[in-house]
Amino acid sequence: MVERPASALKELVENAIDAGATRIAVKLSGGGTDLIEVTDDGCGMSPPEMALALERHATSKLPDDEIDQVTTLGFRGEALPSIASVARMSLESRVRGAEGWHRIVDNGEVVSEGPAALPPGTRIRVESLFARVPARRKFLRSPRAEYAASLDVMKRLAMARPDIAFSVEHDGRKAFHVQGNESGPERVAGLTDRALAENSVAVDFEREGLVLGGVAGLPTFNRGVADHQYLFVNGRPVKDRLLIGALRGAYAEMLARDRHPVVALFLDVPPDQVDVNVHPAKTEVRFRDPALVRGMIVSGLRRALDEAGHRSVQRPSEAALGMWTSEAPASPSPSGEGLGWGSAVSPSPALDLWTGPTPNPSPEGEGLRYGYVSDRRPSFSAPPPLARAEPAIAPVPQSVQHPLGVARGQVAKTYIVAEAEDGLVLVDQHAAHERLVLERMRRAMSEGGVASQGLLVPEVVELDEPGCDRLEARAGELSDFGLDIERFGPHAVLVRAVPAALGKGDVHALVTDLADELASFDEALSLKEKLDHVAATMACHGSVRAGRVLSVAEMNALLREMEVTPHSGQCNHGRPTWVKLAHGDIEKLFGRK
Repeated sequence: MVERPASALKELVENAIDAGATRIAVKLSGGGTDLIEVTDDGCGMSPPEMALALERHATSKLPDDEIDQVTTLGFRGEALPSIASVARMSLESRVRGAEGWHRIVDNGEVVSEGPAALPPGTRIRVESLFARVPARRKFLRSPRAEYAASLDVMKRLAMARPDIAFSVEHDGRKAFHVQGNESGPERVAGLTDRALAENSVAVDFEREGLVLGGVAGLPTFNRGVADHQYLFVNGRPVKDRLLIGALRGAYAEMLARDRHPVVALFLDVPPDQVDVNVHPAKTEVRFRDPALVRGMIVSGLRRALDEAGHRSVQRPSEAALGMWTSEAPASPSPSGEGLGWGSAVSPSPALDLWTGPTPNPSPEGEGLRYGYVSDRRPSFSAPPPLARAEPAIAPVPQSVQHPLGVARGQVAKTYIVAEAEDGLVLVDQHAAHERLVLERMRRAMSEGGVASQGLLVPEVVELDEPGCDRLEARAGELSDFGLDIERFGPHAVLVRAVPAALGKGDVHALVTDLADELASFDEALSLKEKLDHVAATMACHGSVRAGRVLSVAEMNALLREMEVTPHSGQCNHGRPTWVKLAHGDIEKLFGRK
């Protein structure tokens, strides 16, 4: 079906792939409206085959009647007569060991044919698309927009076949060129973002004859639009709603709702288990067992992301590094106040809040709620003007022993500063602990349920009636998470117990947020996905907050648990929990490099 230059280009390049080409060169002009030229080194066509390819009725070109066993991207020449009916097409082809032949069709009429000189393969030129169909041409978008659509088509086809070399040229300027015989991840990273190679995990999963492969970006390596999601079924680029929904479910509770992952997934399905002819452009497919496919994608992605452990996008942004600006050394204060030395780097206001842990033990029950509490905090003399430090009870641990290093202090009562073997690690304590609490609740659920803590005096939470109805309907599921509620009149619920892991949280805020989450659930979500939403909301309320002063022992305990907890590189909303400033970056800041 020819809707725009991109759809015509897609059909022509797919024909070249089906012909066994190893090199495909594309030239465009005017976004493809003025010119589309596709040259390949495939098997070529003889003159009778060229005539058949330009005839209508695509199914008559099949060698047999097994239409449900078609493994090519299209029936050979399926779209050629449609394109030739709305443009001027020049088709040249040569079979190895024979002479070349050309055939020119102008808006449906054959105007010329005869011998042609060209290497083995096929070259097709499509000029003046829709020139004689003004009703169609006036609805085309600008040349720039049409070129963007054509480029997207070419990138997806190039990802589907990393063994083929592709080149694209637009108005005499080369858009991209990729060599053949590349690996899948290498091809995907080269066509999307080079940083994807080091911020992604490999996907390799098989179930009941279905095979899922590709690369999946870390949740912290995300985009604001879903244009960087590349899905393929049996080597065919698709934009299928079932697959997109499964992708969204796999990244649930690891991404903010307005952020989207960067992935390239390749699903291989037996031909009789999928129908590729449910859409004129073959961009959608229909599976015989959609539940199996959806479950496989969610499971495969979750397993791959679980293996990523505590990984995150490690390098800080250039904008963040740019906030550090060099200044001339400052002179000591005449009054003798201050530290008495100039700084080669302008300190930010946050550095004035550099603080170590409080030297006095916290009141009973106020320790960090993940089970690691320092049992000894001796007092010490007055700290320096800009910092406090806790005296070492034991030798300082070596940073080489731990991927996230060892804690050296706390900034603004929010960020843990740790020294690792290869750089400086900054950890957002609230975001990190939020993820740890969520993963603990998930483990507890898989082992039989979350422990609850009864309230001495039950709390009444007032809500609107629909909110109370939603909570009452899910009371049994919430009880599995340790939250015991019951209806208390038309506009209130009574909270009798809360999850023990949450400690002294704001019960009113927790129940209100849960009611809102239940209202926003998609009915298509599975029970497990709905429970994950509930667990994430509870974890957010049960995590240690920013502004909490932690001891060195508590900070190190948090780092150690992050290193062994899946997905600890991002919080429940998809933001990174830690970043690393490599030694090379630090040396650049001080002009050593």
